[in-house]
Amino acid sequence: MLIKALLVGLGGFLGAVSRYGLNGFVYGALREPLFPYGTLLVNVLGCLAIGLLAGLAEARGVFSPEARVFLLIGFLGSFTTFSTFGYETLQLLRDGDLGAAALNVGAQVLLGLGGVWAGDALARLL
Repeated sequence: MLIKALLVGLGGFLGAVSRYGLNGFVYGALREPLFPYGTLLVNVLGCLAIGLLAGLAEARGVFSPEARVFLLIGFLGSFTTFSTFGYETLQLLRDGDLGAAALNVGAQVLLGLGGVWAGDALARLL
């Protein structure tokens, strides 16, 4: 149990640092974006990755239980930013930008689910 907790913690640290770096890169490259593109990118990539890795684990048995804990719970659980998505959507609503809030919700959910499906489909082709 302690080993799994440490694996989750290490994966979580790496996922959070990766999310922070990618999000910062996107926002730095876009300079004052009017839409949370960094969070959208992180969520879609995270959904794609979890679909791919979970699909590989289920279809091919390629990961040990410890690797699954590290990757799926630790790294990807920390990398994906659904809590940030909720916060940013609320901020858009508070700012009175209903259109951007609705676009954010639709894009996050549809592209995220599409990413999980695409990752799983890719895993089954490999």
